[in-house]
Amino acid sequence: MSKLSSHQPAAPRAARTTATEPGAEFSHLEEWLHSISHGIGAALSLVGMIVLIVLASIAAHVDPWKIVSISLYGCCLLLLYTASTLYHGFRSRRLKRVFQAFDHCAIYLLIAGTYTPFLLVNLRGPTGWALFAIIWSLALGGIALRLAWPHRFGVLRVFIYLIMGWLILIASGSLADRLPDRGIALLVAGGIIYTVGVIFYAIRAIPFHHAIWHLFVIGGSVCHFFAVYTAVLPFQA
Repeated sequence: MSKLSSHQPAAPRAARTTATEPGAEFSHLEEWLHSISHGIGAALSLVGMIVLIVLASIAAHVDPWKIVSISLYGCCLLLLYTASTLYHGFRSRRLKRVFQAFDHCAIYLLIAGTYTPFLLVNLRGPTGWALFAIIWSLALGGIALRLAWPHRFGVLRVFIYLIMGWLILIASGSLADRLPDRGIALLVAGGIIYTVGVIFYAIRAIPFHHAIWHLFVIGGSVCHFFAVYTAVLPFQA
């Protein structure tokens, strides 16, 4: 009886190890869908970034801040989709852990990067710079939290995502004066799509919940890309 008891704790430990492995809760089909969906997102991000940078560079009135901020936005967008594609695509547990960290950190970078063109072009000035400092401080703080405690504070990290995403509402009055109606509509629509998508990200009982989350991420990204295209590119300070 004592011999049997000495081996009993091993099974729960193994179960816990498997449960905490990144991607362990997903089937091979789900991981394939996750990787393919965001692989397409990465390809579209690269094309979109090049288009925005070229259009900003050949404009009649070239604004260096516009080129820099759009380049930063494009890089953050590409980084997120690339990190997600690699995280879900690799089978190696070690590589999955590495790229899962990149994936989670890239979400902060994308949120901050998405708002950067609006803050440094449309809202350039005290308000724009203040919000730029706040949103990038939150991004760096969230990244530090994820790297320091990778298996804790998951709810807090998602809360920071949402706070960052809707922080722009502080300057809604100024944005209304400096953005066309279509740009505002696309900006808000993207935020709503991301926020609704978080429901599918969080509720794991929904079949293919993470694949659905990926579709919402792509939808939000498309809205924000066209918000930059329609509201930032044509803007003249």
